Amino acid sequence: VQLQACGGGLVQPGGSLSLSCAASGSIVSINVMGWYRQAPGKQRELVASITSGGSIYYADSVKGRFAISRDNARKSAYLKMDRLESEDTAIYYCNMDIMSTLWSRGQYWGQGTKVTVSS
Repeated sequence: VQLQACGGGLVQPGGSLSLSCAASGSIVSINVMGWYRQAPGKQRELVASITSGGSIYYADSVKGRFAISRDNARKSAYLKMDRLESEDTAIYYCNMDIMSTLWSRGQYWGQGTKVTVSS
């Protein structure tokens, strides 16, 4: 199983970016899809997550600005980021809780995509 994330880049404060992450390989089902971020000198933190049932979590710092979604048929997760702030600058990682067989379940990470918010 592999996760491929893309969509990062440089944006001015107040701007928008969209991230996407696609899983490939032997996959039976995907439970939780999430986005984490790690800013320089800080620990990795959960930004948003969405379960297979559609339950969504957002970190307080991004509520009202970010939107997470998923496409089960495409095995993909998305993160729409609006009204970006300099504090959102970080490397963003997607994470998925995947059953690769009926007896094997694990956490998988994408390679990280850099988001820089700067004027």
